[in-house]
Amino acid sequence: MQTPRNRMGSSGGAEKSGKGLPSSINRRTLLIGAAAGGGLALAWGLWPRDYAQTADATESETAFGAFLKIDRNGQVIVMVPQAELGQGVFTLFAQLVADELGADWRTVAVQPAPPGPLYANPTLLRQWFSGPVTEQFGDLSFRAIEEYARRYNLVLTGGATSVANFRNALREAGATARVLLCMAAADRWGVGWESCDIVAGIVSDGTNKARIGALAEEAAAFTPPDPLPFRPEGREDALIGTEAPRLDVPAKIDGSANYAADIRLPDMIYASIRQGPVNAIALESINEAEARAVPGMIDIVRETGWVAVTGRTWWAANQALSRLDPVFRLDGPELDDAVIDTALEAAFESGQGGRYFHRGDLEPVFAGAQVVSAVYDVAPALHLALEPLAATARVRPEGVELWMPTQAPTLARDAVAKALGVSARDVTIYPLFAGGSFGLKMEVDAGVQAALIARAANAPVQLMWSRAEDIIRDYPRPPARARMVAKLGPTGLIEGWSAKVAAPATLAQQWRRIAHGRTREEARADTANKADALAVSGMDLPYAIPNFAVDHFPADLALATGRWRGNADSYGCFFSESFIDELAVVSQIEPLSFRMQLLGNNPRLAQCLTAVTALGNWRGGVPGSGQGIACHSMAGGHIAVLVEAGLSQGRVAVKKICAVADCGKLINPGIARQQIEGGLIFGLAMALGGAPAYAGSLPAGLQLGDYALPRMADVGEVSVEFIDSSAAQSGLGEIGVPAIAPALASALATVTGRRYRRLPVMGEDG
Repeated sequence: MQTPRNRMGSSGGAEKSGKGLPSSINRRTLLIGAAAGGGLALAWGLWPRDYAQTADATESETAFGAFLKIDRNGQVIVMVPQAELGQGVFTLFAQLVADELGADWRTVAVQPAPPGPLYANPTLLRQWFSGPVTEQFGDLSFRAIEEYARRYNLVLTGGATSVANFRNALREAGATARVLLCMAAADRWGVGWESCDIVAGIVSDGTNKARIGALAEEAAAFTPPDPLPFRPEGREDALIGTEAPRLDVPAKIDGSANYAADIRLPDMIYASIRQGPVNAIALESINEAEARAVPGMIDIVRETGWVAVTGRTWWAANQALSRLDPVFRLDGPELDDAVIDTALEAAFESGQGGRYFHRGDLEPVFAGAQVVSAVYDVAPALHLALEPLAATARVRPEGVELWMPTQAPTLARDAVAKALGVSARDVTIYPLFAGGSFGLKMEVDAGVQAALIARAANAPVQLMWSRAEDIIRDYPRPPARARMVAKLGPTGLIEGWSAKVAAPATLAQQWRRIAHGRTREEARADTANKADALAVSGMDLPYAIPNFAVDHFPADLALATGRWRGNADSYGCFFSESFIDELAVVSQIEPLSFRMQLLGNNPRLAQCLTAVTALGNWRGGVPGSGQGIACHSMAGGHIAVLVEAGLSQGRVAVKKICAVADCGKLINPGIARQQIEGGLIFGLAMALGGAPAYAGSLPAGLQLGDYALPRMADVGEVSVEFIDSSAAQSGLGEIGVPAIAPALASALATVTGRRYRRLPVMGEDG
């Protein structure tokens, strides 16, 4: 894999203005540059339509647009703006380019891309802002969001959007280079370029041959045709659809891959940090004399809301920090589980609810009718990545450098620049591999803190959060409560469905933190009373229910929350699929049949459901079977899950997990299977544990071992199959998460005879 060379500096396209990002995408944002009475049409004309951008290239390399370079030796270098979090994005991007180009896979490398408009991710931004923007501007908003993302160089990784956002650009990059190389070869040989092709990195017209590296410089002088000729799908030599070896794995196996803790700089020192309980806002006192008595301790750095200690080793810094015994002031009363419970209940009575999914008319259906109702809860869920937040910073007069894992490098760069009072042009981010993220490394805290400590220390500093700090100051997936009500018809069909969900507006809260520098407290206050469609994502049911509504009631919690793998789908699916299962029991209809009679308009999901029951030897969910099923549709993909489980010595024992997914035409089936398996285990961890019990504004557990995470022996057999599909590949990183928790809850209900309406399930009080 290519060693990163490019700086995350100011190269590549439009520069962000010094005024910062708008706090949201709204009518005023869209009218940038327009006169007050000029209207949207005038403003639109002032926005750039095309961005000229090419990859940075050395003397031996030739760039073919923004995503591809070829050097004289024939090495193919694919530029990847997305963070490699273990999801295989380096390999998938390279596969898309190499397939269109005709490259020899053994010569393909990847290189992290610097910021630039063509490296922005408007697909994730559309996902993030889809609710409020589309309500105000309709379909036009999607083009507006794309321009917004490019103008502000919003390089983002998340939401399983990487392939969806860049697929076309990567294919075009490969096809363009292939055509230009064929043109250069044809010019040499005096033949028509259409008679040439590239196979395994060799250009040939059937008689003559040349390596692509020998033609690269000449090829750049030609102009590609419009439209581009793409390779036909389904051909025998296609790289797409094969399990090409992952490009990131060799470096991870031999130890040459750099993570945050691996960075070493001349004269570097180490730092440990303490930020206090979850709702701490200010440092009140420290015991400085005790800390300075620790051998190897260097100094103390105080900032608003946190204190850090530097040392010759991280151990010395952390020991001194413990003796420092910092005391913090809290934002309001102490947070505990009872406070969270009260806030969720209060949300329903606030009158601030918003309706985001609906059809038909529920009022006459429910009037005077006998209904089925249930209340479901999920506790906050921590990220618990193996790698705590970390960053290494060097602050010098000529510029600021940071080495860190990040899903939002341009936002991290801008936050550091703002904190230090320098221009974003003077800040360079070197993105690293992440040892797990699940959304947490979208946050910018560690980078800002490392830069401030390095400036105070006048030396390069490596900051590593302790495991306890990583747990205490996590931005967990929010707690949520759902009040579910349904009316069943005489044949068992659902005639009316109402879901009312209390939860914080988490993604809106996070955007204010990472894009606009709002504190935890300010971001919570900004969103406390604002309903948000993203807080109930995944609850627009795939089932044919004629009268249907989902409402979000924003909960005001003294707990900052953030992105999490699957986001609101992770709890929305638990609410919906658990309730579907209960309705099947009330109707006395077998759970598979109950779902199938409602899925007539969703054949792809129905096929997943029938296939998984065949794969898992479904026995009808009868009492004592220990089997449960659930299904979910998400971002163009569909999945069904079957779990077989029971109880053993007070613990949940999972015997079997089966999943069948339809995620379109797969680029790399091996990576696809890894992502689904990883999502299933992650979702299982949420169902079994991963939830902090808050008391005194602190989680009860401060180590990974305190969170009942599943071990290999707890999981049993895992089988994942895919439905053949010609649709474009959908996102894979999140769809494995949502359906396993309701399937597990239903499986346990067949064993114990009671419903599990709370996550984690072992916290169920009956």
